[in-house]
Amino acid sequence: MNVHWHRRDLRVADNRALAEAAADGEVLPVFVLDPDVLAHAGPPRVAFLLGALESLRADYRELGGDLLVVRGDPREELPRIADERGADAIYWNRDYSGLAAERDSEVRLALDDAGVSRAAYHDALCHEPGSIRTNKGEHYSVFTYFWKKWRDREKDDPFDAPEAGEVVSPETSSLPTLAALGFDDPEAETPPAGTEAARNRLQKFCEDAIFRYAEDRDYPAREGTSRLSPHLKYGTIGIRAVWQATEEAMERAEGHPNRGGTDDDPEPEEGTEAASVRAYQSQLAWREFYAHVLSARPDVVSRNYKSYENDIGWREDAEALQAWKDGRTGYPIVDAAMRQLRREAYMHNRLRMVVASFLTKDLLLDWREGYDWFREKLVDHDTANDTGGWQWAASTGTDAQPYFRIFNPMTQGERYDPDAEFIREYVPELRDAAPKEVHGWHELAPDEREEIAPDYPAPIVDHSERREEAIAMFERARGE
Repeated sequence: MNVHWHRRDLRVADNRALAEAAADGEVLPVFVLDPDVLAHAGPPRVAFLLGALESLRADYRELGGDLLVVRGDPREELPRIADERGADAIYWNRDYSGLAAERDSEVRLALDDAGVSRAAYHDALCHEPGSIRTNKGEHYSVFTYFWKKWRDREKDDPFDAPEAGEVVSPETSSLPTLAALGFDDPEAETPPAGTEAARNRLQKFCEDAIFRYAEDRDYPAREGTSRLSPHLKYGTIGIRAVWQATEEAMERAEGHPNRGGTDDDPEPEEGTEAASVRAYQSQLAWREFYAHVLSARPDVVSRNYKSYENDIGWREDAEALQAWKDGRTGYPIVDAAMRQLRREAYMHNRLRMVVASFLTKDLLLDWREGYDWFREKLVDHDTANDTGGWQWAASTGTDAQPYFRIFNPMTQGERYDPDAEFIREYVPELRDAAPKEVHGWHELAPDEREEIAPDYPAPIVDHSERREEAIAMFERARGE
């Protein structure tokens, strides 16, 4: 008998390590609630995790097996389980964060000491970190070049779940509650978890919205994105299945160029359905780009990727930071986004860039403050994606936004929420304000603001002034 150790692969189909374990004998599936991992999680993610485990357990029961859930240190729990069950080997899929790599190395040593074989497999990404490199053999720090190689490389197809009878049924183990794990209920309502929910969302997206993705994705009031991020985070659906679904959508798309990703074939014509599908596929590549960067540079979780001659002079301003967290900055698009985060444990991708720029370039606060808040509140928090996104906005990361290009929050709101539909949904104080009043809030006189929305704050900073201060701050860091 073999043990399959689930981590960020909470599904039975298209799971490489599980399939390999089942091909070599009966499988006991195990999930370890690791206190070191839970210490870095917020209530929304843990709530989603428990929902995904409940769904995974139901899927195993349909196969005549069950899922063993234990709490503790995997360095101790896995050798114990192997010994008690007489397991021949433990299988798992690789995770590429620094914390996971360190943990897995220690688990391997513990299993070696216990005389238990182990095998780890590449599963979470289409292409393993280190497999796409520059001509000098280095990891890519510019997405465009990475994307061309990633796009053109052949990708594996998804595969089926183990057959009934290949999964061992352990004694019944109950799932703990959030409270038992030391977490309060999340203030946000988390989305449905599990493979069925993930497949339904993917199918719905690929039937309709993917064909308008390029034109809709930046508008938060539209249903233009897939919302698959928490499922990819926890692996309730595999990346191979998602890629396959996008390729099938490409075949159906107007403007499909019948290409295979070679230089001889053109990219889809701009403005076509096929171009929208390709735009979504590039977002899957961004996810992998940041995972490759994190694998090569695990220190980017806490340190700037890009070096400056001098330290960046981030401010310390607890009051401004709290206003940003609470959605009380007086910049409507920023506040709507931050309130969406609290309400849904999710934030639209365009708005993630807007609020990150505002924190680092308007409030002049360290990007790590924002990263920590996102890690606490997002249901789809992913170390690679979030560090990559935050450092991009802060002009400290790979392929980063130049320090002198600073998002104007008023322009962003007017451009991507012109009717203030999204803003008024999440900032009810402005529900009766006209769009021009919402987007011109910074220009209104105090008595006008008081009349329109007495409970909504005036802007806490002047964007134009802070823009100049931000540029000067980065120029000092550059030694200019």
